[in-house]
Amino acid sequence: MREWWREFSGLVLPVACAGCGRPRTELCPVCGSALSGAAPRRVRPSPRPAGLPEVYAAAPYENAVRAVLLAHKERGALGLARPLGRALAASVRAGTGLMGAVGPLLLVPVPSAHSATAARGHDPVRRIARSAAHELRRAGCPARVLPVLRQRRRVVDQSGLGARGRRANLAGALEVAGGGERLLAHGRVVLVDDLLTTGSTLAEAARAVAEALGSPRGSAGRAVGFPGRAVCAAAVVSASPSAFEINRN
Repeated sequence: MREWWREFSGLVLPVACAGCGRPRTELCPVCGSALSGAAPRRVRPSPRPAGLPEVYAAAPYENAVRAVLLAHKERGALGLARPLGRALAASVRAGTGLMGAVGPLLLVPVPSAHSATAARGHDPVRRIARSAAHELRRAGCPARVLPVLRQRRRVVDQSGLGARGRRANLAGALEVAGGGERLLAHGRVVLVDDLLTTGSTLAEAARAVAEALGSPRGSAGRAVGFPGRAVCAAAVVSASPSAFEINRN
């Protein structure tokens, strides 16, 4: 009911750009360009957590991009899922260009805690992933969303934790739901999230997928040694500015 009301109110109530506040538009052209105007790039947090696959991001997490992501995630601006999905789809394409064309793209969203989903009234990453899959299919690339990851134990809020604290908080926290490994074995797995900060969440997600598939890990976090099985890449809408800067050096 809450989700329906948010979508309805977005149609009938005055709106302003989530990025800059410009009236009568949910996302103005300038802020839309900040989100998707540049080609996605590989990003690399420092320190880089063990097992983190190659990650591609559409834009640095600052200014308008930060405001748009927060509006969608925390304030229920659900209409922003479409432009955020386009940005994520571009990151997916950038990250899978060298993976070959065997099998569909399987977008596996990083799961939100049940309490966070309940408080927000929606799962922002899954919603963006669905929009990205739709965008990829429109462009002729077979893609689907597989929400097979789940938390197997509670984790604390990570907003105040550094890289080491996040790694400890997330170690062993995710798993693939029963039967999910059969679905993952028939396509090219791409882990997706809205934001990369330290990379700990995506590294833990990659570990859980590899464990489910019985795949040994390569040094770059890729699943290796099983021809025909998924190769793990990752894509996000945004990443910390430092992750972009480190990649330039």
